[in-house]
Amino acid sequence: MNSAEQTPAAAALPDPRVSIVLATFNERENILDTIRSIFENLGNSVEVIVVDDDSPDETWRLVEKLDHPRVKLIRRVGTRGLASAFNRGILESRGAVVGWMDADMCMPPAMLPGMIARLEQYDVVVGSRYAPGGKDDRVPLRVAASRLINGLATLVLGYRIRDYDSGFVVLKRSVFDKVSLIPTGYGAYFMEFLYNCRRKGLTVLEVPYTFRDRQKGISKSAPSLYRFFRTGLQYVARIFVARLRPKD
Repeated sequence: MNSAEQTPAAAALPDPRVSIVLATFNERENILDTIRSIFENLGNSVEVIVVDDDSPDETWRLVEKLDHPRVKLIRRVGTRGLASAFNRGILESRGAVVGWMDADMCMPPAMLPGMIARLEQYDVVVGSRYAPGGKDDRVPLRVAASRLINGLATLVLGYRIRDYDSGFVVLKRSVFDKVSLIPTGYGAYFMEFLYNCRRKGLTVLEVPYTFRDRQKGISKSAPSLYRFFRTGLQYVARIFVARLRPKD
């Protein structure tokens, strides 16, 4: 199943209430567990959209073999990028509630029902490692780097958001009437997205959770010290770009 295909069974299903987008690259060890857990927690109210950047480990093939009427596979060939993958999935989603998260089981799908329930009072609900009660349970170097970047983002961008680069979120579809996701970059795109939400007067709630390091597979952001620090510099640059970008 690819982005241009839709099974008759899927076409006959009622519109989902919730759309969850997963962006994948070499996640064959985690993708099925993630999808299964999403359905266990949200049932038939959800559709899962997997945007795979033609993974060499054929993550896309595992999703294709599922042949699930509520799982949509978009296999992108010749195109890569986390933010652009999430953006593609959002564009093809149908739910009144839209969310996205990592596909490596570091972000617990069990959090989703509670996060979605809080949308009755808020426009955007973010899973937060650094809100009171949250925890970042990765190796100390990565935790320290993340806290430094988020501290800088909170200082420069304001609005008392503690986990600006969370990337674990659910929101009302109406949010996109005011704010667009800028589909460039790795995780720093999320900082600019949250900042623009607050600048447009939208309400954002951070819900604490424990972020655990992946148990399977290799991190995309820190396979080497060089890439780790390069990614960090990109985050810092994006913070100041967001702050200086004119409000549209």
